Amino acid sequence: MIAKTAREETEMANKPIDFDLLYREAARVMRPRQLSQSATAGDVGAALLTADGNIYVGVWIDTACSMGFCVEHAAAAAMLTAGENQVAAMIAVDSAGEIIPPCGRCREFISQLADDNLDCLVKVGPSTVVSLRELLPYDWRQTLKS
Repeated sequence: MIAKTAREETEMANKPIDFDLLYREAARVMRPRQLSQSATAGDVGAALLTADGNIYVGVWIDTACSMGFCVEHAAAAAMLTAGENQVAAMIAVDSAGEIIPPCGRCREFISQLADDNLDCLVKVGPSTVVSLRELLPYDWRQTLKS
């Protein structure tokens, strides 16, 4: 992988996040389907934009025994498999086309993959974007610093 120059990194940091593109990518991978008698997949899609500018997507997997896989976890697994771990922005979309915020487990999971992920921008509604830090206001790691 080619290292980015300081100028390229500054331009990336100042470039607005294209949440419309992320929305389309998340919606594109949804293909709701019954996997077995006790499992379904594809009712929700997610897209993660990394600090390097790559997009990774995933779908929700639901099982009867609560051993499913959250949509953000699926996208993060693809990202980690590709060798990245820093998330700049993320979005999840349900089968009705609604933007949905990540569950608490996914918020925590993404926050632990890279220290800077707390600054990740998360679209949680049609006109609402917040940082992951705002979704985790009482971060347990703050007590470790005391």
